[in-house]
Amino acid sequence: MLFMVEMQVNIPLGFDADEAAQLKAAEKARFQELQAAGTWRHIWRVAGQYANVSIFDVESNSQLHDILIGLPLYPFMTMKVTALCRHPSSLHDDDR
Repeated sequence: MLFMVEMQVNIPLGFDADEAAQLKAAEKARFQELQAAGTWRHIWRVAGQYANVSIFDVESNSQLHDILIGLPLYPFMTMKVTALCRHPSSLHDDDR
């Protein structure tokens, strides 16, 4: 199942800089782990914002939920999740 997830990160002003740096490093490591597994298929920055648009390939809604709430920066994120399905005109066979 493919999902588009729009993530906006809002770390509060005055939040401990060292803790924020640790969370960002842990977030990057988790992202790279999920990307290597093929679960986090794509990520794009939103220009001018601390935000991204990502495509996830998961087995279920529950799996996506567990991944998202397990992200180190989750407590500071606002997300919008959109389910996707293959468009019949797509030339790509991996667009499930």
